[in-house]
Amino acid sequence: MPLTDIQVRNFKPAETPFRKSDGGGLFVEVRPNGSKLWRLAYRFHGKQKLMSFGSYPETTLANAREKRLAAKSLLSNGKDPMEQAKAEQERRRALSEDTFGRIADELMEKGRKDGLARRTLEKKSWILEMAKSDLAELPIKQITAQEVLAVLRKTESKGKYETARRMRSVIGQVFRYAIATARADNDPTFALRDALTKSRTVHMAALTDWEEFTGLVRAIWSFDGGAPQTRAALKLMTLLYPRPGELRGAHWSEFDLTAASWEIPAERTKMRRKHVKPLSVPARSILQELKNLSISDEFVVPSSWVKDKPISENTMNTALRRMGFTKEECTSHGFRASASSLLNESGKWSEGAIETELAHVGSDEVRRAYNRTRYWEERVSMAQWWAEKIMTVTTR
Repeated sequence: MPLTDIQVRNFKPAETPFRKSDGGGLFVEVRPNGSKLWRLAYRFHGKQKLMSFGSYPETTLANAREKRLAAKSLLSNGKDPMEQAKAEQERRRALSEDTFGRIADELMEKGRKDGLARRTLEKKSWILEMAKSDLAELPIKQITAQEVLAVLRKTESKGKYETARRMRSVIGQVFRYAIATARADNDPTFALRDALTKSRTVHMAALTDWEEFTGLVRAIWSFDGGAPQTRAALKLMTLLYPRPGELRGAHWSEFDLTAASWEIPAERTKMRRKHVKPLSVPARSILQELKNLSISDEFVVPSSWVKDKPISENTMNTALRRMGFTKEECTSHGFRASASSLLNESGKWSEGAIETELAHVGSDEVRRAYNRTRYWEERVSMAQWWAEKIMTVTTR
């Protein structure tokens, strides 16, 4: 016979657990400690299973019967009620725990463990903080393309079109990481590729005409302002054309003046892989002069103002302005474009050697190793040819 609420309330514990049935597989189990637990016994695909409905009186007799009815309905449709309950529990957990903010923080931590450059992490964190102001508490599975677009439009409305586009990319990284870790099903940023206003690309200013470039070279070699390491940095940028951050953060331990090579570690390169550059005779001479000054045992171009730090990002550009060059004419990053254009224009060197020297080689590991080996001798010759061409200008 079906149970009554009074019966359930009055069941007294015994020395061993006992069960009282309500029918249809539902029963209450009375434990020696006095607790009363609702259970549903059922079979699924021939296997006997036991499902918990909670304890009495928190779960009343009426509540337990409603749960039995729901479970029976699932069984009649070929579904296991226990598995459905677990799925619902996981769904609720995901809603409270798998939020955009939490997964974004995980992605940042992964980036730190993967060795991403500090500057890269700072930029990504800055963008994510803007996005998290609106998305942080939202379950990532429930965020729609419209909600992401609303966040991007807020940045666009301030005229920051490129920032909005970068934000879409970084938000997309969070969603793809969530997909990879089984916490999201799709990336809504994919549908927004053409929804944002395109900003006009502004290339780094550079002098790519040889006559104009020689004017810059002469100005650098005759410049007597600033600290000696600043003057040396500009000369090394001219001779070696690395990315400015690669030179600013360079440590003496990376240079082998005897072997005439500079090994830039992966964590400081844009492509996140080690890059080795040949050193011409003039470049080695400048480096040796710097070393003899004993300004720093760690950094090649140390700051004059901040102890144990390299020169700042603006130091070289400020020196160029003092020489009379505007930011529309040249920047420290522009030395790469100058060298690339003029080396290609010379017709003396293969495109592969130039691209490898600029660290523009594709990401395939075998191809990279092959190119380093294949082009090394050509790059050594190219570095010396470029240096001699520069030094010829300085002695006129």
